[in-house]
Amino acid sequence: MSFVIRAARDEDLQPLYEMAKLTGGGFTNLQPEKDVLRAKLARSHAAFDRTDDSPAEELFLLVLENTQTGEVRGTCQIFTAVGQKWPFYSYRIGIDSKHSRELDRTFQSELLNLTNDLVGCSEVGGLFLHPGERAGGLGMLLARSRYLFIARHRARFADRILAELRGVIDEAGGSPFWDGVAGRFFGMSFQQADSFNAVHGTQFIADMMPKHPIYTAMLQDSARAVIGLPHPSGRAAMRMLENEGFAFENYIDIFDGGPTMIARTDQVKTIRDARSTTVAAIEEGGEPVLAAAGTLAGFRAAYGLVQQREDGVALDPICAEALGVQQGDALLHVQRS
Repeated sequence: MSFVIRAARDEDLQPLYEMAKLTGGGFTNLQPEKDVLRAKLARSHAAFDRTDDSPAEELFLLVLENTQTGEVRGTCQIFTAVGQKWPFYSYRIGIDSKHSRELDRTFQSELLNLTNDLVGCSEVGGLFLHPGERAGGLGMLLARSRYLFIARHRARFADRILAELRGVIDEAGGSPFWDGVAGRFFGMSFQQADSFNAVHGTQFIADMMPKHPIYTAMLQDSARAVIGLPHPSGRAAMRMLENEGFAFENYIDIFDGGPTMIARTDQVKTIRDARSTTVAAIEEGGEPVLAAAGTLAGFRAAYGLVQQREDGVALDPICAEALGVQQGDALLHVQRS
């Protein structure tokens, strides 16, 4: 069975909607609302159609397709720069240290500071793999294909890249962090705020959220316990990000308290290790790789096998067909791990 990553098309709206309904809430970049998804597709089309490499705030929406059945079984997103149109807010975890001479004691208090520190970073997000396909490394294919896309279009992306991991969500679909912090100021549930953010952006945060630091010791235990923790289903994604060189730098999501992972774009392992070459031949056998070809709407990525040659690489026929490449075409590849 062969799978390929490609640009999302209008006809992918229904499978995207069906996958969005399976996310279980708190998945801001994949809301189960067709109008929102339709707008994402339109925005993605505009990004794929623009040939100018100058920086802009763009979204690229990719999907995972089963090449044998034509079914869409996963999706992921790439944002070239966050916070250009709407503010991009995070909480930064800090420490306030005070010393009492009379008591001869130093007190340290943990604070949450509302910041725009990450404005201008690129972002990878919106990764979702259909529950029926969570085997065979397809999650890794979705995740790493984004980095090969960035490598192919490096001029469009910033020098830092982030990934926001979904925070802890309870069985009722609520967020203990939201209930203990922002929810007290907005008069809306976590689900309502998350949906509103997906449609209208975060300007309402700027309008309504208090700007002063929040002492975490004053929060209820349920909210404090989930600060910086990923949703249980996101732990594997966090490990994949760490393997790529992302690190938690004390920034968390303002809605659910989930961790924001950050890396230098050129130091992301897949981007750093990717090699450009030429398809010298199409033959069976070789070492397992993640391969990509094409640019913009013609970009495609898949698992394959390559053999090194003096004049390039030999690529296995199944991968060559999935990527739509022939002898003499350019190829970008990185070791499969």
